[in-house]
Amino acid sequence: MSRDLENLAARAAPAIFVVLWSTGFIGTKYVIHNADPLTYLALRMAVVVGLMAVIVAIARPAWPNRTEIGHSIVAGILVHGFYLGGTAVAISLSIPAGLSALIPGLQPILTSTIANRWLGERVTPLQWSGLLLGLAGVVLILHDRPMSGQAGWGWFASAVSLVSITLGTLYQRRYCGRIDWRSGNLVQYAAVAVFFTAGAFMFENRVVHWTAEFTLALAWLAVVLSIGSIGLLYWLIRRSAVTSVASLFYLVPAVTAIMAYVLFDERLDTIAIVGMVACAAAVFLVNRRA
Repeated sequence: MSRDLENLAARAAPAIFVVLWSTGFIGTKYVIHNADPLTYLALRMAVVVGLMAVIVAIARPAWPNRTEIGHSIVAGILVHGFYLGGTAVAISLSIPAGLSALIPGLQPILTSTIANRWLGERVTPLQWSGLLLGLAGVVLILHDRPMSGQAGWGWFASAVSLVSITLGTLYQRRYCGRIDWRSGNLVQYAAVAVFFTAGAFMFENRVVHWTAEFTLALAWLAVVLSIGSIGLLYWLIRRSAVTSVASLFYLVPAVTAIMAYVLFDERLDTIAIVGMVACAAAVFLVNRRA
């Protein structure tokens, strides 16, 4: 790859990641109509494991040692297990797709606080200003939303997603950065497939309606999200400080809300739109080096 093409890819990668990650919430809304959340996730991970096994068989990358396998399993349960599980459960409890991304959108605040202490990354005053602006934006988007009953459990599931993706990103950065992404991801997805399958057998009836909508959405989520966007996320983590990578998640609620408006007619009021603009400004500030 030429230097110019590599630089272009590096500049385009964050925008591509935000768009792809946002489609995960949209795709989940489609599949939840036809299967319980953990059952759908078990099927998704089974497909991903099969695809990753083919990639590993062809590429023959270095295999992680026993310690690295353990780290990969932990990172997989955090990044994929509780994060995806929490998101799917939230949407199954009638949290709109456009809002299901909001609580995980707080990740940059939590990530920066932990990274500052755990990874020794310096967060500048300008970046802290951006992080606080992003938090204010999320608060504006969440104004006047129901927080009790079924919706309350849905928000709780989203909070689990927030903590999980935050810890998983930091854990991946610290312990899995030198593991080949192909073999490492295969280990992660195999562990998560077992995790979701066990959950489906314990808590759900495992009925699936194999409609065209379900099949297409499942294929998108398995191939584009679990392999494409996760691979891109880990590539970004290797190239950038986790604070900057985490700041991209501020854009996900806004992009998801736009998609949900077009596809599901989910509407946001003026205050929520102002909050999304604040989130976009926060990403700019957090990614400034000064």
